[in-house]
Amino acid sequence: MSDSIKRTDYSAEAITTKERSQWEMVLRRFLRHRLAVTSLILFVLIVLFAYVGPFLWKWDHTLHREIPSLAGPTLDHPFGTDQVGHDMLGAVMRATRQSLNVALTVAFGATAIGSIVGAVAGFYRGIVDAILMRIVDILFVIPFLVITAALAGNISGGTTWWHMAIILAVFGWLGTARAVRAEVLSLREKEFVEAARSVGGSDAHIIFRHLIPNATSIIIVSATLQIAFAILAETTLSYLNLGIQPPDTSLGLLIQNAGGSAFNERWYLFYIPGIFIILIALTINFVGDGLRDAMDPRQTMVRR
Repeated sequence: MSDSIKRTDYSAEAITTKERSQWEMVLRRFLRHRLAVTSLILFVLIVLFAYVGPFLWKWDHTLHREIPSLAGPTLDHPFGTDQVGHDMLGAVMRATRQSLNVALTVAFGATAIGSIVGAVAGFYRGIVDAILMRIVDILFVIPFLVITAALAGNISGGTTWWHMAIILAVFGWLGTARAVRAEVLSLREKEFVEAARSVGGSDAHIIFRHLIPNATSIIIVSATLQIAFAILAETTLSYLNLGIQPPDTSLGLLIQNAGGSAFNERWYLFYIPGIFIILIALTINFVGDGLRDAMDPRQTMVRR
C-alpha cells in the first residue's frame, strides 16, 4: 500500500513539475525585481518618445519663423520655446534621440571591444594578459574627459553624434575588459573548455563559441551600464560645447543653450532636458541592477 502511494506521489510530481531553462529562471527573477521592471518600462517609453514622437508631433527641432520666442509651456508648445523660436518639445525629442544614438552605439561598441580584449587576456594569461592589462591600466590613468574633449575639439566640420559615439566607445571599454577577463579566468578551467580542446577546437573557436557566450551575464550588465556612462559623458561634453554641434542638438547642448538665467526665469529650458538625462541614467542603472541580481549564479531558486 505504501509503495503504491509513493508511486502516485512521484507520478503527480512528474506531471506538475516543469523544468525551466536558465534564461527562463533569469526572466522570472528579473520580473520579481519591481524597480527594474518599472525602470525598463519607463526607458522603453523614453525610447518611443524619442524615435516615434517626431512622427506624431507637428514641430521638429529646426527653427520656424511662426514660433514665438521665449514662450512658456502652452498647449501649442507643451515644453515652451527657446530664445530663437525652437519648439522645445520637438527639440527635446530630437535631442533625446541623438543622445540615445550615442549611448546605444557606445554600449554596443565598447562592450564588444571590452569583451574581446578581456576574453583574450583571460584565456591566454601570461605575457598576453600582462600586455593587454597594462594597456588598460595606462588608459585608466589618462583623464577620460581631457582626452575625449581633445579629440572632439579637433574634428573638422563639427562633431556629429557618430563622432561622439566612436570617441566614447574607443575609451569606454576598459571596465568591461576587466570584468570579462575575471570571468574568463574562471571559465577557462571548466570541463567544457577541456572538451572543446580535446576535439581539436582552435583558440578562436573556444573564445568566441564557448567563453564569451558563457560570460553573457557579465557582458549584458556591462552593456546596460555603458548606456548610462555614455549619456552622462555625452551630456558633459555637449555642455562644454565639445559634443554634438548645431544645427543638430543633444540633451547636453540644450542645457548649455539654456544659459544660467534659465534657473529662475525660463526654468523649462534647463530642467526638462535635465530631467530626461536623469531619467535615462537612473532607469538604465536600475535595469542593470535587476539584470545583475537575476543573473547571479548564487541564486538558489528551484527549477519548477
